[in-house]
Amino acid sequence: MKQGDKLVWIIYDIKENAKRTRIAKACKNKGLYRVQKSAFLGTLNKNQIDELKIMCEDIINPDEDSIYIFPMCEDDFKKVKLLGQAFDKKLVTDEVKALFV
Repeated sequence: MKQGDKLVWIIYDIKENAKRTRIAKACKNKGLYRVQKSAFLGTLNKNQIDELKIMCEDIINPDEDSIYIFPMCEDDFKKVKLLGQAFDKKLVTDEVKALFV
C-alpha cells in the first residue's frame, strides 16, 4: 500500500440495474475488487475517494439509493472478522484473500 492510501470498503444498495452497473464499473475503474455483489474493497488515496464519491453522487437517486464508503486504517482492517461465506468465491481474487491472512 502506498503512502496516503487507505483500505476502503464500498457497500451499496441501488434500486435500478443500470445505475448499479455504473457504480460497479466506477469501483472497478478505481482499482477496487468486488467481494460481494454489492461490495467492493481496495486501496484508494483521498483524491480517489473524493472522485469516486462525486461520480456516485452523479449516478444515484439519493431518495432511493444508498452508498457507504468506509475508509479504514490498516490496524482496524486487521481486526475485521469474517464469518461464514464472507466472500462470493466466484468474485474474489487471491489478492483480496491475502489481505485477510
